[in-house]
Amino acid sequence: MRNILNLNEGWLFVKNTTDVTLTEGEQINVPHSWNAVDGQDGGNDYFRGSCLYKKTLAKSDLPEADLYYIEFCGTNSSADLYVNGNKLATHHGGYSTWRVNITDAITDSTEIAVIVDNAANETVYPQMADFTFYGGIYRNVSLICVKNSHFDLDYFGGPGLKITPTVEGADAKVEVEVFVKNLTDNQKLVYTIYDKEENELQKIESTDTKVTFDIKNVHLWHGRKDPYLYCCEVEIVEGEEIIDNVCNRFGCRTFKIDPDNGFILNGEEYPLRGVSRHQDRWGFGNALLPEHHIEDMDLICEVGATTIRLAHYQHDQFFYDLCDERGLVIWAEIPYISKHMPTGRENTISQMKELITQNYNHPSIVVWGLSNEISIGGSDADLLENHRILNDLCHDMDKTRLTTIAAVSMCKMEDPYLQIPDVVSYNHYFGWYGGDTSMNGPWFDKFHAMHPTIPIGCSEYGCEALNWHTSDPRQGDYTEEYQAYYHEELIKQLFTRKYMWATHVWNMFDFGADARAEGGENGQNHKGLVTFDRKYKKDSFYAYKAWLVSPEVDPFVHICSKRYIDRVEDVTKVTVYSNLPEVELFVNGESIGKKTAGDHFFYFDVKNEGETTIVAKAGDCSDEAKIKKVEVFNEDYRLKEEGAILNWFDIKEIDGRLSLNSKMGDVISTFRGKLLFAKIMGKMLGGGKKGEKAKPMGFEMSSEMMAMMNGFTVLRLLTMAGGMMNAKFTKEDLLALNKKLSKIKAPKKK
Repeated sequence: MRNILNLNEGWLFVKNTTDVTLTEGEQINVPHSWNAVDGQDGGNDYFRGSCLYKKTLAKSDLPEADLYYIEFCGTNSSADLYVNGNKLATHHGGYSTWRVNITDAITDSTEIAVIVDNAANETVYPQMADFTFYGGIYRNVSLICVKNSHFDLDYFGGPGLKITPTVEGADAKVEVEVFVKNLTDNQKLVYTIYDKEENELQKIESTDTKVTFDIKNVHLWHGRKDPYLYCCEVEIVEGEEIIDNVCNRFGCRTFKIDPDNGFILNGEEYPLRGVSRHQDRWGFGNALLPEHHIEDMDLICEVGATTIRLAHYQHDQFFYDLCDERGLVIWAEIPYISKHMPTGRENTISQMKELITQNYNHPSIVVWGLSNEISIGGSDADLLENHRILNDLCHDMDKTRLTTIAAVSMCKMEDPYLQIPDVVSYNHYFGWYGGDTSMNGPWFDKFHAMHPTIPIGCSEYGCEALNWHTSDPRQGDYTEEYQAYYHEELIKQLFTRKYMWATHVWNMFDFGADARAEGGENGQNHKGLVTFDRKYKKDSFYAYKAWLVSPEVDPFVHICSKRYIDRVEDVTKVTVYSNLPEVELFVNGESIGKKTAGDHFFYFDVKNEGETTIVAKAGDCSDEAKIKKVEVFNEDYRLKEEGAILNWFDIKEIDGRLSLNSKMGDVISTFRGKLLFAKIMGKMLGGGKKGEKAKPMGFEMSSEMMAMMNGFTVLRLLTMAGGMMNAKFTKEDLLALNKKLSKIKAPKKK
């Protein structure tokens, strides 16, 4: 029977080299990433290049076997394997399992050397994306020792076992196919199905590599309600000896995605409301340990998610197993993202083959993601052909699942790119990157009306929040209060639209993005509902928990803005979230009343005098917060952007007049504002040839783009333009513009 040796311990690591003969360096264990620090601290200067990992195997320590395969579960992003100085293999793709037969190269003392490279490479995805491409051998390494007769270890890192359940009424047929090497005439295959408690249900002995089981009164895998798993084991048997064996769990379920009724699991409507997840964390990069994956899963389950978009690449098998066990419905995808590279087509194909082959048996997975925001600059013929190839490949390899894409706001609703996959989702940030929160629901209504047969979902939405606070939340202020407001609005719009097949918050956790310099803490994307170190659940976490978690399962009440204690206002708005129907608020021990809220969001006005203790009670649950009256705003709560020419709170505003803090839509709705901005907008939108459509910041103008731009404040739009275009604005320029704007009456609010 096969033996699997863990090779994680005792590696030599040498940074920035391709020399496999080196013998001195740092002693490390894997999982390991060389960007665990510099990939998270900002500056977009993390090391991207080649590094050496090296260790020696003594033949006397190896179990007796005919064949030895070394297995790498994740090496980002390209790797060359050398054994005793001879190059045996190269693998391109940083997120999947790959194996190499090293049998013929083994000697009494066998030197294993791996050159891992995360440098820019126009043939390997990803190359442009809003996350850090951590280098390293960041998942497990093993030596798989097998007999000549064995289950295939060569085909795209797969398990050699393919399980396809089909539910028929109360029963199920389970087709089991194995891929074997060197099976002899005196050997047979023994297939066994076990239930969840590991009781043997059925056994088939055969020489066929494909058999079918009939399970009567099948116990369905039903998401988080009942994630029931069977197990299938297959053995190669010779006489009484087991030569090799493989085993995988599987689940029996049906699903469909309906353009009007959303996701349907086992014939029941099962709304997919959840989150996206990146695999990294503070201080580890993407070299996660099992306890990290479990903690992530526990938090995702606590917030009440029914689905996870595992972005933007293949995740660890350990986490897919957790998804099966906990009943999360999964979107799995390859890192074909942001920038289409005509030279990268073969890599998209190989990464998709690996994704499907290695993950076919997971019942949690329902869609294969073809790409993310790849049409950000428009669709061309090569991009469309690449997607058609991938879409056909998915359906050829897997007849049971659907395909999807994550399009971006700039992608027009009539783009042919949207016609390729089975279902579509969009990444929208109306209310954060321009636009207004109120635009989200109507946009999806418009798409649904235009494409009534295409299921539509929201694959990304979110906004950033750090430990900044305000009593006057504004788009772009990075406060916990604005993030909470944003998600309140999005929850009400997205969760009440039954036709949306899935919604995925971007993101469950803050994550490393070394190129980012936002929010006062560089090197991270802070759109998470939970901080990068998983230590703090932001208020928006509880907004989702209030909607998604049944009070019978986990009743709770949560007071928002606990970190915002010093307040200057005379009356403080206190926001409370709960999944219970009624909340009572106590101020310094006295009740100020009870409130009910169908949307789970409760608002109270509390007099801010001296020091105040606030207690919220709902059922048997309670939560406490404190506020304190101060005369001057505590500047520790306010973001001061490093390098900003002007911060929004430094701008002089006059009641009833426009300012740099006004929305662009308000400014250009006035005659004088439109004239004032004619020259500036001309500068921002110009540069094209006569007769060409204007492309602000590289994007063709459309009604959606114009609505997004109208949602930016003047200051934010001009700041972004200065960073992305040759349109620099000095502090003096901006203050002079603010002076002109202050002479124009602001339009009346409707």
